[in-house]
Amino acid sequence: MTGLEQIRGWIIDAGLAGLDEQRLLSGVGTRLVAAGLPLAGITLVSDTLHPILEGHAFLWRHDEPDMAPIAYGRDYDVAGWEASPFSHLDRSGDRVLLRRLTPATDTEFNYLSGLRAEGHTGYLAVIERFGGTGLDGIGVGGMDCVYISWTTRADGGFDDHQVAAILSLTPSLALAIRSASLAGIGHTIARTYLGRDAGAQVMAGRIMRGVADRMDAVLWFSDLRDWTRISGAMPPDQVIPFLNDHVEPVVAAIHAQGGDVLKFMGDGILALFAAGDRPSAAVRALTAAAEASDGLQGVAARRGAEGLPSTGLYLALHAGPVFYGNIGGPDRLDFTAVGPAVNEVARIAAMCRSVDRPMLLSEAFVETLDRDRHPVASVGRFALRGVDGAQHLYTPDTR
Repeated sequence: MTGLEQIRGWIIDAGLAGLDEQRLLSGVGTRLVAAGLPLAGITLVSDTLHPILEGHAFLWRHDEPDMAPIAYGRDYDVAGWEASPFSHLDRSGDRVLLRRLTPATDTEFNYLSGLRAEGHTGYLAVIERFGGTGLDGIGVGGMDCVYISWTTRADGGFDDHQVAAILSLTPSLALAIRSASLAGIGHTIARTYLGRDAGAQVMAGRIMRGVADRMDAVLWFSDLRDWTRISGAMPPDQVIPFLNDHVEPVVAAIHAQGGDVLKFMGDGILALFAAGDRPSAAVRALTAAAEASDGLQGVAARRGAEGLPSTGLYLALHAGPVFYGNIGGPDRLDFTAVGPAVNEVARIAAMCRSVDRPMLLSEAFVETLDRDRHPVASVGRFALRGVDGAQHLYTPDTR
């Protein structure tokens, strides 16, 4: 088969250029067909490191080249996977499984019977294993290999020359796929643990200590009502599920309104709404507060039906300048927001208990609002611990 070196060169160039898995697969498939290989389809399966997903399946079909990737969660069909050719390769330690599809192969793997029913005649599965994926290695998470399968509808399936051609390309393709997957995993880790905007900035190269921008922001600080009492009364193994149930709708509401969660502190959440337009950011924060409240009511209904405790939110909203960037030691940094406004919003949140209000708004926050559309009621002036001068605090007027 001619053109293999050109295809291998394209794979290397595409990997260096950062093409994603789907484009890599499509590029290889179309080039192999153009070179004369009677290829009907390619399937790629790779694990990932993600808080929700277990991995991805990428598909290319000669008659349907623009197929969308499939993400599968941790609740995937384990029994179906264990009965698959890929799982067989994983357990056996073999690299290659080659079959000419016949009635006999239908009983070997159910998956192959489906392919034969669709008119496929040959199947080639390859597992390319990676080293260095443990704690002391260079890999990330459970991505210790990639699985790639190739199908044909040609009479008699794949011949020896075609199999040799495919197998000569899969190491290069696997390396390019690994590069693309690890880049995606890196962005996922940064976004998951630092927040969406902070994660993007770190991945863009902002990792030097002391590099911070002064920006105007609407600040959110919330924690759970009666958290100390509730957590002290429940069995230890229920504490984390309780927190996760109550944090999930709050984070979803903040993200839905364009905010970024910067930090979790036990039951506390510090979030930021960038305020290039402070009135707009303030309204988005209020909308997020309403959506979070609705979400927590749903949590209360569900947990109540199961005989489990639930609670609501104490929330402070404030506005002011912050420094947003890298803070910490030389080799252990946190990308976060600091400044007097951050201290003040935390102190205001602590006042919710004292004045028995679920939400308090600072004067700086209220000044940005259209009071006709978002009426507020004064709660009074208060001295905040560690903050110079008394602060006038408000709460939404729901009358």
